[in-house]
Amino acid sequence: MKAALWLVALFGVAVATALLLGGNQSTVTLFWPPHRIDVSLNLVLIVLMASFAGLHLALRALSAFFALPQQARRWRLQQKERTVHGALTQALSHMLTGRYIRSIHAAEQVLQTSAALHAVSSLGESLPKHMEPMQILAHLIAAESAHALRDRELRTHHLEAAIALGRNKSVGELEEVVEAAHLGAARWALSDRDPAQAMQFLDGIKQGTARRTLALRLRLKATRLNRQHAIALDTARLLKKHGAFSETAANSLIRELVLAHLNDAHDSAQLQTAWGQLDSSEKETPEVVLHATDRLHKLGAPATEVMPWLTPVWNRMVQQPDSCAPALRHRIVLALSRTLLMVPPDADWLVSIDRARQTYPRWVELQFLVGMVCWHHALWGKAQQMLEMAAPQLMQAELQRQAWRTLALLAEHKEETARAQIYWKRAAEVVVA
Repeated sequence: MKAALWLVALFGVAVATALLLGGNQSTVTLFWPPHRIDVSLNLVLIVLMASFAGLHLALRALSAFFALPQQARRWRLQQKERTVHGALTQALSHMLTGRYIRSIHAAEQVLQTSAALHAVSSLGESLPKHMEPMQILAHLIAAESAHALRDRELRTHHLEAAIALGRNKSVGELEEVVEAAHLGAARWALSDRDPAQAMQFLDGIKQGTARRTLALRLRLKATRLNRQHAIALDTARLLKKHGAFSETAANSLIRELVLAHLNDAHDSAQLQTAWGQLDSSEKETPEVVLHATDRLHKLGAPATEVMPWLTPVWNRMVQQPDSCAPALRHRIVLALSRTLLMVPPDADWLVSIDRARQTYPRWVELQFLVGMVCWHHALWGKAQQMLEMAAPQLMQAELQRQAWRTLALLAEHKEETARAQIYWKRAAEVVVA
């Protein structure tokens, strides 16, 4: 449709021009004494238009002629810029494919060509705005390849050059590549097992970049290597929040860091402080609670401080039996029996444990726990009955040994020497096994 309209317009212009020029009888008279020249108006118009067109073309030709040196310089600048792009692409591809020596050579070619571009710019031509970021990237690629070749001197040289190029410059693109240099340097320091140096580079980046997943992963590795478990735990929580790990891996990592953080405590007060710094979900993890109680026992804290930590784990085991595997139940029962024997007899605990035994009659460890609590309450008959039923069936060596030892003590209390010797022997056999 557009082509048809243009064609109709062209025919209209042609008809109008023909009517104007065909019927125009006007003349133009030029006086040049003593001469007189009469020329038709149509010829004058044609000559004027031709003269204007010729003058315009002449000026354009002169302008193009005088611009040839500048165009030649611009062409050379473009050729060098294309060479920089090509060399940078080659350096990156060689680095990714493991050709590190070639990658270093291509990166050095980028730097040499960019130096030539700076020489051209001194003649009045402006450099491309992305030239400095490309130079920093070339240094980083060369440093990464040198790191793979274990050439620390060359790696340090290119890293310092990259940081020097971006120092005291606030351009957004330059800030990104400078932060990339800091992150790369931190990763290389961790590879050299130097967490202090890695933390220095990580502390040199902006707060927004420091909260990115890559930076948090590097900080986590550095703090773990430096045994800063409290900081590592906070970092792991942020990574879990960002979804950097699967749920299972994140919980396992956090649990490991929590245990290490608790191990850093050297007295019960420090352990209580470390416990208060944990999240509620971490305090409800049975493995964490059992480790904390064991640690509290080793630090000589009174058993009354341990019971508030064990009580929620016991309630959870009884109310949600599927949440605790047999091995975990054994650990809970062992920790609870050890703690209950260190506090004054409590009838409420005896009732609660006996009720749980009746609810889950197949849990042999509950029979053991009832027997130990009854022994602590001086209920000798029921204690002996429960322990004699539980001892042969217990699968956990520590529980079985404790059951035989308690039976031996009960037999000695009743002055049944022969039976006590049998129980002591069975306890000793469990230890040997």
